[in-house]
This record gives sequence, C-alpha cells and structure tokens, in this order.
Amino acid sequence: MESDENTMAEQLRSAGLRVTSPRLAVLAAVQGVGHHRDVLEIVEIARKRLGALSVQSVYDNLDVLVESGLVHRIQLSGQPARYEARVGDNHHHIVCRRCGVTADVDCAVGSAPCLEPSNNPGFLVEKAEVIYWGICPQCQLELSPNN
Repeated sequence: MESDENTMAEQLRSAGLRVTSPRLAVLAAVQGVGHHRDVLEIVEIARKRLGALSVQSVYDNLDVLVESGLVHRIQLSGQPARYEARVGDNHHHIVCRRCGVTADVDCAVGSAPCLEPSNNPGFLVEKAEVIYWGICPQCQLELSPNN
C-alpha cells in the first residue's frame, strides 16, 4: 500500500501538483479496481481511506486531476460523469444500456486519432471519442428466456 501511495505522490509531483491527503485519496479511488467510477463511488471509496471528505472537495480534486492529465472524465449521454485513470492513449468505451457497466475498447482501426472526420473544416484532430452502446453479457443472460 505504501509503494502505491509513493507512486501516486510521484505522479502528482510530476504533474506539478501538491501532494495532499484528499488528492491522494481521490486518485487512489479512481485508480483502484473497478474502473469508470462516478463521483459518488469515488466519494465513498475516498472517505474509507481518509475519513471525512466533502463531495465538493472530491469534485475540486477531480477537476484538478483531469486538468493535469492524470485522470480522464467520461461524459456519457444521460448518465453522470465517470472517471478513469487510463490516460495518454486514444481508447473508446462500450456501455450497457441496461445496467450502465462501462468497459474500455481500443481504437478500431489505425493510429490515434483512429477516426478522421469525413468533412473536416480545417481542424487538427487530436482525439476521437467513440461510445458504443449495447447490452453486456451479464444483462444478456438475465434477459434470456431460459432464466
């Protein structure tokens, strides 16, 4: 656990950020098992690690971590923002319409950005974000008439 905390502290310093207990707790919650967490999940996990921590403090720290490039915010239509620690690559997401589980999907074709717009009015494309929507394997089982 201490080596994880040292690694996170070094990540924060490398990004030019102060190392604080709330920031470490929020970063640990995002980096932990079970990616694509929403703010309420992050608050719950961070409070277990730190004790008292306001929801506003979590939002503030997430904003700083996103701005610094240590955390990625995923804004899915009709759902609260989710956060993940997978940064620095151009990956996409697949979301279950039934339960909301979200998984990473590598680029479909080519190098980042993997999708070039068919009609580009002069933009330099830096990143493409694709959201695939469907039904996850677990929900497919639950919807099966044999269950």
